[in-house]
Order: sequence, then C-alpha cells, then structure tokens
Amino acid sequence: MDTFFHITEANFDQEVLKSAGPVLLEFGATWCVPCKQLEPELIILGGEWGGKVRLVKADVDESPNLVMKFGVMGVPTIILFVGGQAKQRLTGYQPRQRILEKMGPYLG
Repeated sequence: MDTFFHITEANFDQEVLKSAGPVLLEFGATWCVPCKQLEPELIILGGEWGGKVRLVKADVDESPNLVMKFGVMGVPTIILFVGGQAKQRLTGYQPRQRILEKMGPYLG
C-alpha cells in the first residue's frame, strides 16, 4: 500500500465506522512536519501488516467536527478503529516499533 484514502466528515461513517476490516486513521495537516515524517512509516507498516488494515487520513483543518468528536489535541494523531470502535490511539510522531507494539495486537 502506498497511499492513504482521504476521509472527510461526509464519508467518515461509511469509510471508517462501517468498514469491514480495521482502519488506521491519521489526523494530520498539510503544514504538519511530524505528519510528513510519520506517513512513510505508516505506509511501511501497512505493507508489513499485509492488507490487514486500511490506511486513511483526515485533514484537521478540513474536518473540525471529527477533530472535536475524537478529542484530537495535536497532530499527528493516529487512531485504530476495529469494528467501528476506536481501540488504540497515539499522538505525535511515533517510531514504527512503538506503533507496532500499540496497534499490532488488534491486527492478529
């Protein structure tokens, strides 16, 4: 996987909450340097997880209601959704190993 699907307030329920499989959502912004550093790590992890999780991202400037709904206080924030429920969350740039430790148990 080499790209993120873009989530908006309009397609969030369908693409994240109603997804058949796990979804890793990154809240980020075009101006966010740590987001740009994190995204290649997430893409590598997406490949390592072998399609077990879908990578999506939401721009905090374009989705203020989602930011409020999930209490996003900083970017990047990544939230793993399984069965429509937020199961795990990390804020700020995280090394790949830490993401694996936090998210891996939910991905079998």
